[in-house]
Amino acid sequence: MAQRSFGPMGRNVPLTGGKSRTPGKTIARLLSYLGGAYTAWFVFVIVCILVSSVAGVAGSLFLQILIDDFITPLLGQGNPDFSNLFRAIIIMAGIYVLGIAANFLYNRTMAIITQGVQKKIRNDMFAAMQRLPVRYFDTHSFGDTMSHYTNDIDTLRQMLSQSIPTLFSSGITIVFVFSAMLYISPILTVLIVVMIAAMVLVSRSVGSRSGKYFVEQQSSIAAVNGYVEEIMNGQKVVKVFNHEAAAGREFDGLNDTLAESAYKANKYANILMPVTNQIGNLNYVLIAIIGGVLAVAGIGGLTLGAIASFLQLSRSVTMPISQVSQQINSVVMALAGAERIFGLMDEEPEQDSGYVTLVNAEYDSEGGLRESKTRTDIWAWKHPHGDGSLTYTKLAGGVEFFDVDFAYNPGKTVLHDVSINVKPGQKMAFVGATGAGKTTITNLINRFYDLEDGKIRYDGININKIKKPDLRRSLGMILQDTSLFTGTVRENIRYGRLDASDGDVAAAAKLAGADDFIIRLPEGYDTELSGDGSGLSQGQRQLISIARAAVADPPVMIMDEATSSIDTRTEAIVGRGMDSLMKGRTVFVIAHRLSTVQNSDVIIVLDHGRIIEQGTHEELIKKRGRYYQLYTGAFELE
Repeated sequence: MAQRSFGPMGRNVPLTGGKSRTPGKTIARLLSYLGGAYTAWFVFVIVCILVSSVAGVAGSLFLQILIDDFITPLLGQGNPDFSNLFRAIIIMAGIYVLGIAANFLYNRTMAIITQGVQKKIRNDMFAAMQRLPVRYFDTHSFGDTMSHYTNDIDTLRQMLSQSIPTLFSSGITIVFVFSAMLYISPILTVLIVVMIAAMVLVSRSVGSRSGKYFVEQQSSIAAVNGYVEEIMNGQKVVKVFNHEAAAGREFDGLNDTLAESAYKANKYANILMPVTNQIGNLNYVLIAIIGGVLAVAGIGGLTLGAIASFLQLSRSVTMPISQVSQQINSVVMALAGAERIFGLMDEEPEQDSGYVTLVNAEYDSEGGLRESKTRTDIWAWKHPHGDGSLTYTKLAGGVEFFDVDFAYNPGKTVLHDVSINVKPGQKMAFVGATGAGKTTITNLINRFYDLEDGKIRYDGININKIKKPDLRRSLGMILQDTSLFTGTVRENIRYGRLDASDGDVAAAAKLAGADDFIIRLPEGYDTELSGDGSGLSQGQRQLISIARAAVADPPVMIMDEATSSIDTRTEAIVGRGMDSLMKGRTVFVIAHRLSTVQNSDVIIVLDHGRIIEQGTHEELIKKRGRYYQLYTGAFELE
């Protein structure tokens, strides 16, 4: 069952993104994270791996000397002297201890490198995610995005901490071991080559079968995570509508897809190690038999010590090959995860060609505006010019739409030829049925989406020329769906302006009507919130979000069903505070409760993306059109 995500207007879009890349480019990009600050650490790891590999080979070669020069001469003696043997054993032990120490150091160092690289990748991924347009999050499930930070990152951790060191160590070990084998017996080395060729063929055959299923497995994990996250967020809805059985069936479908891809991937992966181990065991037996025959026949100058050393080296060469075979699966899975991570990083970021910025301003001695380094009650648009000069235009809050058309998807126009003119300080309300285009208009003002046709001017400036962060800083938004963050109530309100004092926070809460319930919380303003403020009622969460907008003190306010979750009595309290908050500001209001928009300077009635009426409450009532029908109940909003 394929994963799907529904964005604005119910758009169904695939959960794929970024540009496809070859495995070589993905590996090169991953390895680039090992450079910079970790170059010296990685060089140290390579040195330790070399020491560990050399120690292993040296120990095997020393076994021949130990047997032929120190053990065999003692076999026929009546009163043997073991002192030389003890010294040889101590030397051999020292070699192995050196190898163990090097192995310990490089594994510990790789843990440091791995966590550092993971941290950097997570930082880069989060930074890239922050640059993405709202469209991306409207068309991708949160669970799928979270899977990048959990499952995909974990596969990289396993590859960096285990697979890469193992592959490098195994490669170095194989080179040294082969050199030692050729030194001891070229004839037996040929047998080893034949057996290794068999191992490689088996590994390639099995690896090619399992690789594509590991890629499918990562995508299936993301689909399952996305669905679980979706069901967890909507658990109350699931229970209210007795949707448990249907949700279970849909989850079973996604889980079956994951189980199938995981089964196929691991079916081949799990047989790889046993098969290569058995080939290694067969190789060990053949070397013992053939080496013994050659020694008895006096061919190749093989001794008992040489055969024992060669057998030890054969273990040393088959084990790395088995390890390589085993790590191939981890590498394939990690590359699948890396492909998804880099896909997120390579998503087209939000474009911003604006050059007009918003600054705090003050009047100079001649009555002109200039930039102020401190916060003032005056905002101005700062215009740079080609000759290096600057001009400042006071932010008044006038917004104009000129013949605006817009579609979320090509061919499905949501707004048709919308033209509006909001004068500074006016309160404009949008009413209409669900899907009429009310929220879309506010999305365009914020430039969450860019226009297809037409223009929007803000204080006479085309909004495309205003830098998006500055444009949005001038706009305060109170949404129907509140978003609170883990932290105290005070921190959530201060989210609107980080430099706000405790007094500013309290004043904003009182303005919004939130102070009464906040001071009754266990720790007042220092009460910890978690899980999007799950311990508060929907209305209380909404009041905090209103206080957050109030503390930001923006020149323009956008209220999208801001009081929809508040009871009538609380709405009256908040209404007085909102009136104070809106005084002197340009305000856009979206509301289904017509009682909240009667005092608006302009009311715009939308129907299927078109303006069908506009005027004051009294003017629209006199027209006895759609607004009159809505107000009198002759026509109800959907």
